[in-house]
Amino acid sequence: MASLKELRSRIASVKSTQKITSAMKMVAAAKLKRAQEQAEASRPYAARMARMLGSLAAGAAGGQGPRLLTGTGKQEVYLLVVATADRGLAGAFNSSIAREAARDIERLLSEGKTVKVLCIGRKGRDVLRRNYASLIIDTLEDVSKPRPTFEKSDEIAQRILNMYEDGDFDVCNLYYARFKSAISQIVTRQQLVPFAVEEPQEAPEGEPAAATNNVVYDYEPDEEAILAELLPRNLAVQIYNALLENNAGEQGARMTAMDNATRNAGEMTKKLSLEYNRTRQAAITKELIEIVSAKEAM
Repeated sequence: MASLKELRSRIASVKSTQKITSAMKMVAAAKLKRAQEQAEASRPYAARMARMLGSLAAGAAGGQGPRLLTGTGKQEVYLLVVATADRGLAGAFNSSIAREAARDIERLLSEGKTVKVLCIGRKGRDVLRRNYASLIIDTLEDVSKPRPTFEKSDEIAQRILNMYEDGDFDVCNLYYARFKSAISQIVTRQQLVPFAVEEPQEAPEGEPAAATNNVVYDYEPDEEAILAELLPRNLAVQIYNALLENNAGEQGARMTAMDNATRNAGEMTKKLSLEYNRTRQAAITKELIEIVSAKEAM
């Protein structure tokens, strides 16, 4: 049984930890509102650009167009861009993204493909390098510090474009967590290169179907010229959107994790206090018995 001194020390330690986790929860909650607003504001632009490029790609001549659209003609070398946070204490936020990337790495390797991993954020690197250290070509740190910017996203996009032009990979996939709520993030895999033309989808709520499907446009200049200009910009836009989604998801996950930690610390303090009081009462009772016994013996 622990002594009274040890119990007091443990209670003080847990209370100090509770203060820290409570403060971190409030900081994350304050950052979450701004991060959520930025992520939600970026979604329409990124979605509309992808939809417009899909329409342009569908209208371009079959098999013709920029290499960012048509690809290299093979799918042998994959570049996986894994976007996570630089800091932990965010529950399963970072590990869930890394696990999704790890599953794809195993699948691609089993198919005989060559895999290269570019990590955005230290935590994804820390998880993946346990089993795939030889596949990681670089880690980009502090990209979202103090917050994601389009300039940094454009730098990442330019690096990916340079690697593609140099023939370093054939397909590039991006992994990140799409923000849904403070307690829920959806791990997402998005193909960046070559541009993936999605099948026509139903129109968003409140928007007529004619606004998105079965509409014929005349472009000047032609589709190929517009695609050559917009596809590199779309790469930066999609990366920027992913970083904003990640930032909101990280703050939400950290707020939830610190809230749970604060609650657990409170429960542990109650249990330790109860044990302390029982131990103290037992010690007092023992002393009283010894005093009474000594008096009777006299």
